[in-house]
Amino acid sequence: MSDDYTPPKVWTWNKASGGRFANINRPIAGPTHDKELPVGRHPLQLYSLATPNGQKVTIMLEELLALGKSGAEYDAWLIRISEGEQFSSGFVAVNPNSKIPALMDRSGPKPIRVFESGAILLYLAEKFGAFMPSEPSARAECLSWLFWQMGSAPYLGGGFGHFYAYAPMKIEYAIDRFAMEVKRQLDVLDRRLAESEYVAGADYTIADMAIWPWYGGLAKGLQYEAGEFLQVQDYKNVQRWTKAIGERPAVKRGRMVNRVNGDPASQLHERHEASDFDTKTQDKLAPASA
Repeated sequence: MSDDYTPPKVWTWNKASGGRFANINRPIAGPTHDKELPVGRHPLQLYSLATPNGQKVTIMLEELLALGKSGAEYDAWLIRISEGEQFSSGFVAVNPNSKIPALMDRSGPKPIRVFESGAILLYLAEKFGAFMPSEPSARAECLSWLFWQMGSAPYLGGGFGHFYAYAPMKIEYAIDRFAMEVKRQLDVLDRRLAESEYVAGADYTIADMAIWPWYGGLAKGLQYEAGEFLQVQDYKNVQRWTKAIGERPAVKRGRMVNRVNGDPASQLHERHEASDFDTKTQDKLAPASA
C-alpha cells in the first residue's frame, strides 16, 4: 500500500488486507462450515457477542425482564466472531448476513428469525408493548432516532474506528474525514439531549438502547481509546445522558452478557438464567481473551 495508490480497473481480493479483521473479512456470503446452533429452554434464543450492536439486544432483554415481562426470558449463546463462528451453517440460517446479533423467537408454533440489531429492538418492543411510544408523533420520533443510529454508527465504527484503531497504517485523510463526521454526530446528539432528557423525548426507549452502547461508550472513553482525541468531555449533555443510562441495573447486566474482554468480573460469556449473574462459575466467567 502507498499514498499514490491507483485503483485497478477490476478489483481482486487481497487476503493480506483488512488490518486486524482480515481473517474474517471476505467478499462473499454463505457458510464456511457445517455446525448447528445450540438451543436452550427459553422462548428467545440469542446468538451474539458484546460488541455495541450485541449490547443493544441484551440490554433490551434485561430491561424487559426488569419490567416483569417473563416471556422475555432468554438464552444468550456466545458467537466468537474473531474465530469465524458467524459463518457456520446454523448461524447463516438465522442471519444470512453473518453478523451478530441474531435472534430466534421460539414462543409460537413456528420459529421466527430476526436479524439486524435495530430490527430486533423494534420486534421486541412491539412483541412486549414496551420502550416504544404508541402515540404517532412520539413513535415517529423514537423510530427516527433509532434509524439515525443505524445510519450513523457505521461512520463511527467502520469509518473512524477502523482507520483510527485497526487499519494497518495510519491514513491522515481517512482519520480526519471520519473524526470530523463523528464529532458532528456527537454535536447532533448533544444538541438533542440539551432539550430532552432522553433521545426520543421524556421517556427511555429503544432509541436510547440503540445509541448508548455506541455513543455512550465513546463518551466514556471506551470506544477505540479515542476519548481525548475527540474531546468527548466537551459534550456535556451526552455525558449526562451516558451516566444516567449507565447506572440502570438492567444496562449493567446487559453489558456483561456475551462479553469476552475487559475485567473478568464484567464478563458473562453465556446467560441462561437470571441467577447466572450471581453464581458465575469458571466456565461462565472465563479469563479475558481477545
